[in-house]
Amino acid sequence: MTVTTPPPPPLPDELESLLRRLRLPYVRKAAPEVIANATAQRWEHAEVLRVLLAEEAAGRDYATTSMRRRSSGLPAGKTFDAWEPVASAIPPQTQQALRTLEWIDRHETLCICGPSGTGKSHFIEALGHLAIDQGKTVAWHTPETLAQLVHRHRADDSVNKAVGKLIRSDLILIDLCRYRDYADMVATVGLNAPRCPGFSPVRPASVSA
Repeated sequence: MTVTTPPPPPLPDELESLLRRLRLPYVRKAAPEVIANATAQRWEHAEVLRVLLAEEAAGRDYATTSMRRRSSGLPAGKTFDAWEPVASAIPPQTQQALRTLEWIDRHETLCICGPSGTGKSHFIEALGHLAIDQGKTVAWHTPETLAQLVHRHRADDSVNKAVGKLIRSDLILIDLCRYRDYADMVATVGLNAPRCPGFSPVRPASVSA
């Protein structure tokens, strides 16, 4: 015999309206069940408040992470869940050091180079997803999409503004970036890098893969 638990009663209209006014959507969604459980189990008032605010915080964190993942442009959903560390030519100690993401906070530049099919794109995309999960903003580009970005904003002379927005990201990932590609991009769209706010040529650290 299957016992069906009746749904919790809806919130009073006044409370529903107040939660909408205060823009607490996750509290509003969780409140009927939480209040029903609290009544049945005789929770303290402070516990009810804690559970509801925890639901709101968790919901907002999830929404922010999802928004950052969508806006990052990360292409394929490759994460470390599908990564095989032992199959990579990157030394295990180096992989672990990179996965701490401490180098991002130190504003260091990472360059991973190696033959095609060695997992370079997978690894840097997985770093991007990991960074987003840890609350950082990420932007993914290829030389082609960077060229398109510059070309699109040249019409109204807003290149500096677009690049300024890009470099405010905590982590910028550029896939298949070779010196030849960069030279082609400059020749095609006339990117004048020193004019871009915050541009600073660096000597990247290389990791063979």
